[in-house]
Amino acid sequence: MITLIRGTLEHLDDLVSLFDEYRVFYEQASDLQGAKSFLKDRIANEESIIFMAFINNEAVGFTQLFPSFSSVSMQPFLILNDLYVHKRFRQKGIGEALLMHAQKYCSQLNYKGLGLETATDNPAQQLYEKLGWEKDTHCFHYFWTAPVQ
Repeated sequence: MITLIRGTLEHLDDLVSLFDEYRVFYEQASDLQGAKSFLKDRIANEESIIFMAFINNEAVGFTQLFPSFSSVSMQPFLILNDLYVHKRFRQKGIGEALLMHAQKYCSQLNYKGLGLETATDNPAQQLYEKLGWEKDTHCFHYFWTAPVQ
């Protein structure tokens, strides 16, 4: 059975391990100390909402949401920045459970919705669409990288 909880500083060690695996999956160097510092700051400063999935008291996945605002609609929304399930636990409904939990949270707090961006070849797109997410075909996304000082 999947148990979903909101991640707090009490869960930091379990979360750091998953977060580091997630970053390595995206071809970043492992950095447990950096991951711990980053997550501790996000949680302590209430800058993100993290939901964790457990099976038999083992942390197996997480999602991290960042609050933002739409100026046009004048409403808050959440950015689903991270979704990760440990490779041993994939295809067991954990990602779906985390997404549905995020959607429920969003609705309960009267957010406009959830946004995310994903790689064009990410197989999770099927899951997003199954759960009612719609692909934005009207906008391009740009990113400016600040020069290293």
